[in-house]
Amino acid sequence: MAGFSHKTIEKNSILLLVLVLVVVSIGGIVEIIPLFWIKSTIEKVEGIRPYTPLELAGRNIYIREGCYNCHSQMIRSLRSDVERYGHYSLAAESLYDHPFQWGSKRTGPDLARVGGKYSDEWHRLHMADPRAVVPESVMPGYPFLAETELDTRTIALVMQANARVGVPYSEEMIANALADLKAQATPDADASGLLARYGDKVPVRDFDGDPKHVTELDALIAYLQVLGTFVDFDLYDPKRDDNDR
Repeated sequence: MAGFSHKTIEKNSILLLVLVLVVVSIGGIVEIIPLFWIKSTIEKVEGIRPYTPLELAGRNIYIREGCYNCHSQMIRSLRSDVERYGHYSLAAESLYDHPFQWGSKRTGPDLARVGGKYSDEWHRLHMADPRAVVPESVMPGYPFLAETELDTRTIALVMQANARVGVPYSEEMIANALADLKAQATPDADASGLLARYGDKVPVRDFDGDPKHVTELDALIAYLQVLGTFVDFDLYDPKRDDNDR
């Protein structure tokens, strides 16, 4: 553009348009072409695993009830976010979320690090009557979740669908979907197969307070209790993970 004065460019709309397109094209090429040489734009982070069948069922209930309309799952790198919610969210933490639950609105708090923050009993009270534990809450109650048996008929199919879009569910995981789901919500069940497939840190217990039934509340609490727990941020080293790409 050295041969053109600002006055010439500003008076010639066609020339201005052409030059804008040239600049935008160059900028786009500079940003896009390097991506073809990058194996993945998502960093590899130790600890990330697929959801168990019970957690995946709980995630589907979370989506079904529209929880994402009021709760985001994305902690921004802003100081206010980090001080309130914890370490900023990593792209890898949403690697197996289809669709991801980042959200854009917070009527309630962000839930990206809610796992382990409250007890199962707190979650049971909160879902039945939110104002019993948070007096200023405007969230509606979901007491029916504790009374509704979890529909497990399609969990294997849901896992197959997730596998087709990249979630690393093996044939063994899908074949044992129902058994693993029940084992995670039944404290006295044999959970060795579940732990072998998903890792020994998978929480195994009665989440809803009713060990005789696997309810939708079991699944939802199981999902909420693992949010933000996969990565140990005391050991997380972004430089090391970048070098693993």
